[in-house]
Amino acid sequence: MRTDDRSPGPYGADSHDLIRVQGARVNNLRDVDVEIPKRRLTVFTGVSGSGKSSLVFGTIAAESQRLINETYSAFVQGFLPTLARPEVDVLDGLTTAIIVDQERMGANARSTVGTATDATAMLRILFSRLGQPHIGPPNAYSFNVPSVRASGAITVERGAGRTKTEKATFTRLGGMCPRCEGMGAVTDIDLSALYDDSRSLNEGALTIPGYSMEGWYGRIFRGCGYFDPDKPIRRYTKTELHDLLHREPTKIKIDGINLTYAGLIPQIQKSYLAKDVDTLQPHIRAFVERAVTFTTCPECAGTRLSPQARSSKIGGKNIADVCAMQLSDLADWLRGLAEPSVAPLLAGLQRLLDSFEEIGLGYLSLDRPAGTLSGGEAQRTKMIRHLGSSLTDVTYVFDEPTVGLHPHDIQRMNNLLLRLRDKGNTVLVVEHKPEAIAVADHVVDLGPGAGSAGGEVVFTGTVEGLRASGTLTGRHLDDRAAVKPAVRTPSGVLAVRGADTHNLRDVDVDIPLGVLVVVTGVAGSGKSSLVHGSVSGRDGVVAIDQGAIRGSRRSNPATYTGLLDPVRKAFAKANGVKPALFSANSEGACPGCNGAGVIYTDLAMMAGVATVCEECEGRRFQAAVLEYRLGGRDISEVLAMSVTEAAEFLGAGEARTPAASAVLGRLADVGLGYLRLGQPLTTLSGGERQRLKLATRMADKGGVYVLDEPTTGLHLADVAQLLGLLDRLVDAGTSVIVVEHHQAVMAHADWIIDLGPGAGHDGGRVVFEGTPADLVAARSTLTGTHLAAYVGG
Repeated sequence: MRTDDRSPGPYGADSHDLIRVQGARVNNLRDVDVEIPKRRLTVFTGVSGSGKSSLVFGTIAAESQRLINETYSAFVQGFLPTLARPEVDVLDGLTTAIIVDQERMGANARSTVGTATDATAMLRILFSRLGQPHIGPPNAYSFNVPSVRASGAITVERGAGRTKTEKATFTRLGGMCPRCEGMGAVTDIDLSALYDDSRSLNEGALTIPGYSMEGWYGRIFRGCGYFDPDKPIRRYTKTELHDLLHREPTKIKIDGINLTYAGLIPQIQKSYLAKDVDTLQPHIRAFVERAVTFTTCPECAGTRLSPQARSSKIGGKNIADVCAMQLSDLADWLRGLAEPSVAPLLAGLQRLLDSFEEIGLGYLSLDRPAGTLSGGEAQRTKMIRHLGSSLTDVTYVFDEPTVGLHPHDIQRMNNLLLRLRDKGNTVLVVEHKPEAIAVADHVVDLGPGAGSAGGEVVFTGTVEGLRASGTLTGRHLDDRAAVKPAVRTPSGVLAVRGADTHNLRDVDVDIPLGVLVVVTGVAGSGKSSLVHGSVSGRDGVVAIDQGAIRGSRRSNPATYTGLLDPVRKAFAKANGVKPALFSANSEGACPGCNGAGVIYTDLAMMAGVATVCEECEGRRFQAAVLEYRLGGRDISEVLAMSVTEAAEFLGAGEARTPAASAVLGRLADVGLGYLRLGQPLTTLSGGERQRLKLATRMADKGGVYVLDEPTTGLHLADVAQLLGLLDRLVDAGTSVIVVEHHQAVMAHADWIIDLGPGAGHDGGRVVFEGTPADLVAARSTLTGTHLAAYVGG
């Protein structure tokens, strides 16, 4: 074959090496113009709320996904989420975007690490081929597939129009444990927590959240005819009580409307128990914890599998044993299986498990429920399927991939991002950690402030250029904290004895009280297991975890923090009317838009259109409500204020509202003074949501606060403010325990508890406890080595 070695002339395609954004106005962006090089690693940085996510996720990634969706037929688009075009003048040079965010993985209680990554599916095929005794196809090993048996008449064609009816029996073997239905746990429901049996239904006997006789449930209970709604429940017959509690879903007709009636227990199991309890709303979670007792299934011992699935083994291990192994051990076990007949399957499974190890998740097991993964673990788990991908010229978008990573693990994550880039992909990363910013080819810094004070590109260029730029990020990039010269003296200890949650090995540790304690260690070493398993549940302990705050577009900081209640009461008292008038979700709502401020027009598979309500001009309230004043302002004007403005307005004079001032003070303490009270929660950044949650939970009374990685989503400049807040809490007599990797927080601690030395079964032990200065001096652990390098010790 002959080849022409002469270099070809320039092609037009070679000029498309930039993603151009002009006039971006999503959320707080102010006509942003920026050019991002393709096939490079670009890091977006800036203070929390400066507009990083609005530019990367809300503009670039959102438009890429929208354009891809438009390539499908109208029929297919009807099944896809409808995405509006971002507010931007020009968006040029886009490639297919793959978003790897921090959203927690599915809330379904059946979802595990193995099912989410297809590793369990591959194992099921492996056992169906090599397992002894052989019990059936892959479904026979699936805890989501029940065994089915049916019999009946079948018609057999005999040719020439002759048929014969025969009796046949059909059996399908599934791997689901029949006792717990593949959940691994059985539930026992306390009936006294569901209703007050001395009352009738019409007297409000039901105590289940949302089960009111005023709405649809009342209509169904009154019209179903299975029991008398005016009779106290304790006087029900056995049949009536069975229908109220256990009746399976049944079609009924009430007032000409077709409805479905189901007993209370099937309803609770479907609505609440089919989901991961931790993802439920707080009041529903409190009800479930009060009414339902979860115990490990006695038949399958929590493995979720049927006796037949557990009986089939390879090398003495059944599929439940294999799924319970630490992934690094499972990879070693697979290497010992030399079976040519399934070689391609073993190779694929081996690659997948090696990716887990490479990404720093070798301490997980395949049977770990997906809902229990932290945001950082979930993001890295989703990243696994992209590591071995053959795709190139793709735009990968990451949201703080170093979240939850010890400094020791960050270099490994950096290498993975660079590997994706080196395959010819464009990698866009929203990040705050200096170690991750350092490997960037290109940096885009947004600011100069947060919220309305941000939304501008203040720097683009190299990391070295950022250092010399004088922007807030540039000034703080080389920040180094000094170890405290003097630490506080503990007022007592919180004793933990024999802690053995997850990978902990009978840990005994005394946690000092009255001081700032940091619990640290590599990812998977047992930090959260120690703190949440042995400390959080105690009396007087307020635990603030990493769980995302939830809220619709009607929710805002005023409603989420409870600030709106005292403000509404103050308006009502000043004007002699009901507080409900001052809620846009209640009686005061504008009738034109139902209090939303905008009118949404659904255009089927086309993106919906939101137009400002002409009746209230986006203020959400009826005109009559806006006539009522407090201190010369109406309710819509108060909700348009920033936290700082509202603190001044509600802190003195005619509008003085002490209860509201207390909430506003906490919001200012966590650095959210710029937030508008009526800003929809859906427009807040991850760091803003984290701090909003912290400010809200600070109102809970308790002697000990437990914070799980409070620096998540925080800019280098915001960390100093957080440390000031922690100091104020401790100086006020509160004990603060922080699970954290950030070296600035470690250096600021009075006491450090370091777990390790490794992850999974290589961790679970306390490898150091003492002051930061002692840890730096000893350098006996990975944390000590990295902290010493950080403080320059």
